[in-house]
Amino acid sequence: MELKRAEQIADSLEQLVFQGEYEDGERLDEIKLAEQFCVSRTPIREALQRLVMSGMAEQIPRRGVFIRQPGPVELLEMFETMAELEAACGRFAAARMSDDDLERLVEANLRCRDAVEKEDTAGYYHENEVFHQEIYRGATNSHLQGEALRLQNRLKPYRRVQLRFRGRMAQSLAEHDGIIDALKSGDSELAAKLLRGHVTVQGEKFQQLMAGLKN
Repeated sequence: MELKRAEQIADSLEQLVFQGEYEDGERLDEIKLAEQFCVSRTPIREALQRLVMSGMAEQIPRRGVFIRQPGPVELLEMFETMAELEAACGRFAAARMSDDDLERLVEANLRCRDAVEKEDTAGYYHENEVFHQEIYRGATNSHLQGEALRLQNRLKPYRRVQLRFRGRMAQSLAEHDGIIDALKSGDSELAAKLLRGHVTVQGEKFQQLMAGLKN
C-alpha cells in the first residue's frame, strides 16, 4: 500500500515541478512533504527515490534530494537519442521478433486502444511503455535493451506530458498500428523510420512540450 502511495506522491511531485512550484536546484524537504501529503516519511522517501531514479531529482550525500530539471537543449538531445535507440530496436525487432513476441505487442496495443476509448491518459501511458518495451525485448540485444529502458525511464515524465495535448493519444495509437504492420512484415527500415518519427520531438511539437512543462 505504501509503495502505491509513494508512486502517487512521485507523480504529484512531477506535476508540481512542471507547474513551476519547484525550481531547479530546490531541496525537497521530507518533513514538509510528509505534512503536505498527510503521510509518514517512509512513502515520502520512496517517492523521492523514484524521482532520483527517473533523473528528475538528484541525491547529494548528507544534504538531501534536490530538483534537477534539464534545460531545453539537454531535453531535445535526450529525445533525439531516444528516437535513434527506438529506431535501432525496431530495425532488429523486425528481423528477430517471434510470433509470440508479436502477439504480446498486439495485446499491449489493444490495451492502449482501450485506454484511448476511456480517455485514460495514465492508463495509456502505462500500456504505451509496455508496447515499447516489447519492441526493446524483441530486438534481442540486451545492451541495446538496457540503454533504451534507461532513457525511457529518464524521459518518462516528459513523454507523459505530451499526452495532455489534444488528440495526441489517438495519433500515437494510429502510429502504433503502422509500427506493428512493419514489424509483422519484417520491414526493418520501415520499422526503424516509423519508430524514429514516433519518438522524435521537433519544431512546433517541441515548443508545445516546453510550453506544457510551464503550464
